[in-house]
Amino acid sequence: MPGNSERRGKRVVSKKGAAKGSGGKNRQSLAGRGRTLPADERPWHKGYSGDEELPQRTAWKQDKERRAAAAEGRAPKIGQPGTKRTAGKGPFGVKKKAGAAAPSRSTPRVSPGRKSAQPKEGPELLVGRNPVVEALRTHVPATALYVALGIDMDERVKEAVRSAAERGIAILEVSRNELDRMTGGVLHQGLGLQVPPYAYEPFADLLAASLESPAPLLIALDGITDPRNLGAIIRSAAAFGAHGVFLTERRSAAITATAWRTSAGAAARVKVSQVTNLTRSLKQCQEEGFIVAGLDADGETSLYELEAAVGPLVVVVGSEGRGLSRLVGQTCDLRVGIPMISEVESLNASVAAAVTLAEVARRRTA
Repeated sequence: MPGNSERRGKRVVSKKGAAKGSGGKNRQSLAGRGRTLPADERPWHKGYSGDEELPQRTAWKQDKERRAAAAEGRAPKIGQPGTKRTAGKGPFGVKKKAGAAAPSRSTPRVSPGRKSAQPKEGPELLVGRNPVVEALRTHVPATALYVALGIDMDERVKEAVRSAAERGIAILEVSRNELDRMTGGVLHQGLGLQVPPYAYEPFADLLAASLESPAPLLIALDGITDPRNLGAIIRSAAAFGAHGVFLTERRSAAITATAWRTSAGAAARVKVSQVTNLTRSLKQCQEEGFIVAGLDADGETSLYELEAAVGPLVVVVGSEGRGLSRLVGQTCDLRVGIPMISEVESLNASVAAAVTLAEVARRRTA
């Protein structure tokens, strides 16, 4: 009797089935993309410990982990931003070649595959009726005014169109879908003004201009990374009579379209300066007779007892998560705390700045 190998209809296919794995195809698709970043080098991971700007989403993740850890009585599993040097590396952690342009430090990195941040050098699209009108009133340089088709022509829209026409700015009618695409989905109220990158005031000029007032008031920002907080602080500065705002070039939010919108156009009326070293700039203010007061939840001086409010004053607002940095805190003449009745640990940075500036303005008018 013939064996199975000689019978009719014998199996000629192996019983093992398909081999597991991709045969190296996935490895080939990753070729040239560099190494996989560890958690402490991923700006979008809560374990990020790099020395560049901390994205708002990452700061929220870290804050959420801190609260969860406090509730469970354990140490938070988060990174320590600023403790690991990542400057000079590309978005995938690969060292940049000599002569390559450095990434913008005013905008956070983004996860691979997501929409990249707008380059700092490119024009900004200022949106919203109040910001656009305020910018046109103060003759902010602009190249084009975008108006949505079918917009409700209220007084602000009419003023914006009239001001743009008088200044020779191109007025372009676009569909709402096109304006949505141009603004990335930001609420634009049917108006968009294309402006060049924000022109910062030189710090020496900002300081000299403030000294012309009998009681100069400046605001220093120590690591404010959220452009919405920056815009809100600038708006409060304009409301309560501050003579200028200065912030660091690195690890700080810049005047972007988001900051413009949040400030409701106040960024066109308040002088803003970027400085390389905040501590050095604060010492320069002290040499000119300013009292430097840093906002600190554990400050030894109550805001309601701030006698220095009537003289030359610099109010320092710390970052959203860590507050005042060590060197800046040591440079301050006073650490000022805001008395609170409830058990809330601290206020939002922009809210704390507004409360402080309101109290300073009250003392000065009294």
